[in-house]
Amino acid sequence: MCDSITVPAPAKINLGLKVFPKRADGYHDIQSVFQTVRLFDEITVKLTNEKNTCIVDCDSLQLPEENTFTTSYKAFCVLTGIDKGVHVSVKKRIPAGGGLGGGSSDASSFIQSLDNLFGTQLDFSALSELAGKVGSDVFFFTHALNADGKKRFSHFEPYAAFVEGRGEKVRQIECRNDFSVLLVLPGVSVSTKIAYGLVDRELEKRQKENCCVVQGENPETIYRKNICDWNFVNDFTVPVAREFSPVADALEKLKRSGALFADMSGSGSTVFGVFARAEEAQKAKMLLEQDYVTVLS
Repeated sequence: MCDSITVPAPAKINLGLKVFPKRADGYHDIQSVFQTVRLFDEITVKLTNEKNTCIVDCDSLQLPEENTFTTSYKAFCVLTGIDKGVHVSVKKRIPAGGGLGGGSSDASSFIQSLDNLFGTQLDFSALSELAGKVGSDVFFFTHALNADGKKRFSHFEPYAAFVEGRGEKVRQIECRNDFSVLLVLPGVSVSTKIAYGLVDRELEKRQKENCCVVQGENPETIYRKNICDWNFVNDFTVPVAREFSPVADALEKLKRSGALFADMSGSGSTVFGVFARAEEAQKAKMLLEQDYVTVLS
């Protein structure tokens, strides 16, 4: 058993995101295609001599005392009976409040690091149980790290899935690699709580006006089309862009840069453009990086 491990935790984008009305348990059902992108946090986990302790150091973000790492650690210890402490160092590259799943990806990679360090050899069912105790998007990253029945805790291959339910229904689909993605960070952070509050108001308004709450094709069906024919709809985009003008501005500039498709990822605030060729995405990056932090994937 080793005493330290360093692993990547990749970001994801949402291609289409339908949000259904809030359930009785407070969660929302969704439908979306999730796809990983080449933007990673880097997590190093070391064993310590202190029992029942999870110390987290993040290089660029002040985490609250209770965070996804401490929540994951406690759930892992309850499930396995482990009481040894760990120290976590995080090189944070995925922006918080960006709709890219950074916290969830960190949690998934961290849980599998603990499994590896302590030799607990948790099966997929146990890993999924832990995911459900931390956050809805953790399910997707747990599936991605265990694709094809292989644990991929030390590396990460491109992965795409159709996701339903609160996020626990994950079905792998063939990951497209015939396009390039440019991520644009508008410089504002949108919390998941605020974003869902905005969507809830939008859903209530539609219901009062007797409008159809959910429309359009299944996101997986759209994903298989020619990019020029993509008509994905993210139910967060309109209300979040209305509330946060930098998001709307960045999205408009991205569309004008030549993207075949552009939208906001998840609950925001990151917007992304899809380009048929890497050279076209690079040209857009050079244009937009004058005003924004951009990442080419």
